[in-house]
Amino acid sequence: MGGKKKQGDGSIADNRRARFEYAIGDTLECGIALVGAEVKSLRNKAVSFGDAYAVIENNQLVLRGLKIDRFAQANIDIVEPARPRKLLANKREIEKLRKLVQEKGYTLVPLKLYFKGAWAKVLIGVGKGKSHDDKRDTIRKREADRDVARALRRG
Repeated sequence: MGGKKKQGDGSIADNRRARFEYAIGDTLECGIALVGAEVKSLRNKAVSFGDAYAVIENNQLVLRGLKIDRFAQANIDIVEPARPRKLLANKREIEKLRKLVQEKGYTLVPLKLYFKGAWAKVLIGVGKGKSHDDKRDTIRKREADRDVARALRRG
């Protein structure tokens, strides 16, 4: 009985630090332009968000600071791991993001990298930097949720 292979959700990496550092508003799913063996590196989950961010240059979205490690077996098309990568989005979506980012304190932050079918996608969020107090509130809430879950497990 030939059936479809069961696959996971296609998730490659989550930028957990971004959700801690920024209050995320709107999000947008974008494609990412990759070259050479970068797709194989993504399938091996050899990626690091580090200080990744997106900017709008010449009416195009560009992702900077995302590090995709070099694929070990690649011998041609060797590219720099931290090169800027073009994100694929509609003109209307880019214009909407431009308006949101022009407000003071907002930035475009990559939240998640994943496969949707055969295509690599990036979830971009419009974030406003959290203050020190907001970060402490986030930690307090997370610890309270953890305590509640622990109490429920014990019965």
